[in-house]
Amino acid sequence: MKVAIGCDHGGLELKEGIVVLLNSQGTEIIDMGTGDCCSEAGRPASVDYPDYGAKVAKAVSAGEVDCGILVCGTGIGMSIVANKFPGVRAALCHDAFTAKMSRMHNDANILAIGGRVTGREVALDMVGIWLSTPFEGGRHQRRLDKISDIEKTSLSV
Repeated sequence: MKVAIGCDHGGLELKEGIVVLLNSQGTEIIDMGTGDCCSEAGRPASVDYPDYGAKVAKAVSAGEVDCGILVCGTGIGMSIVANKFPGVRAALCHDAFTAKMSRMHNDANILAIGGRVTGREVALDMVGIWLSTPFEGGRHQRRLDKISDIEKTSLSV
């Protein structure tokens, strides 16, 4: 499995923890930033989340990776950016249950997490559950097909 991961300054610390976890599991990771850039105060330098959210979402949309993980302060900005790309279903999750359901019922292909609002252990648990949970299909596929139709219609407006 090939996973793209990206973050802004608010998600850098958590992203680094997720990378360690995925590396320990042998997952192929494409790290799309931001890196360990520091301001003069010793904190990560401020960067714009749309730049990194777009890199990951573009890779998922183009089929260059199997899925993506995005981390910013709340996860909100990253999820908004990612969902602008065709075929992307980015889900902002807060716990193991929402992570599991985003895969089972929505076939989410990007997991968005808030680095400032989600504890490290909760987030790492979410990542493991999200990556290992299959899509159920069935009645949920019908709903995803409707989302796809809406996406196609909105692109032609």
